[in-house]
Amino acid sequence: MRLRILLGDHPHTAALKSGAITSDLVELDFAVYTPTNRGFKPMVRDGAFDVAEMAIVTYLMARSYDKPMVLMPSVMMARHQFGFAVASPGAGIIGPKGLEGKRVGIRSFTTTTGAWLRGMLANDYGVNLDAIEWVTFEEPHVAEYVDSTTKAPAGKAIMQMLFDGELDAVLGEKSDDPRVAQLFPDVTAEEKAWLARHGVVPINHMVVVSKQLSDTRPDVVREVQRMLEASRAAATGKAPAFSKDDMTRSLELITDYSAQQRLIPRKFSVDELFDDVTRKLR
Repeated sequence: MRLRILLGDHPHTAALKSGAITSDLVELDFAVYTPTNRGFKPMVRDGAFDVAEMAIVTYLMARSYDKPMVLMPSVMMARHQFGFAVASPGAGIIGPKGLEGKRVGIRSFTTTTGAWLRGMLANDYGVNLDAIEWVTFEEPHVAEYVDSTTKAPAGKAIMQMLFDGELDAVLGEKSDDPRVAQLFPDVTAEEKAWLARHGVVPINHMVVVSKQLSDTRPDVVREVQRMLEASRAAATGKAPAFSKDDMTRSLELITDYSAQQRLIPRKFSVDELFDDVTRKLR
């Protein structure tokens, strides 16, 4: 069976994408999108792939609108988020609470990095997210979501607006440009403290499979998971390592944050994110 698949270039997908991991049951036809997140919208809106890497918040939102896809227990990308928050030195922002009353840019309000950072700001630092003017540059992947943020002027670039003083801070971008400062001056210390407090690494991307494929060919879904795990094993320790409990805790937290931020209408249980086929693969 030939499958259309979207996966980013990661150490743990290299063996799969090179053809080193093979199967007697399936052939993989890899779609090419650069960056990979450009493939998320066609997957959510048009079901463009049988299997796809997907930002977890995009999946949560798709799940809330009954998009025909289900989660697989394979983490593609996970990372700490504190380094992806920068501010203008002239904006007078001292600490996370200093974002209140400011104009903060973000590529899209629905990005997973943005949702993690806002959740951290609100729950760990007491920031009132509603007191911030959010300025966005792209529409959500999920068309049904109503985005009420301020739209950046057409043609404007997010970091240039920060350099020019049109934004006070930006979430979701890294920069060592001398014209910007880290919102969290000691990123490493913040990461260690947050990890000690919560015991999880934030998940950014996982894998989804079309509901039709899961419903009709569970054997194929199981084979895809086997291939993903074989490719992960070939990455010699460079892949994100998540036990079932680790994955559950991270998914619970980002689901909490997404519901708090009204990205989804209610909190899902982790079991709801999988179906009868993929749940057994955890």
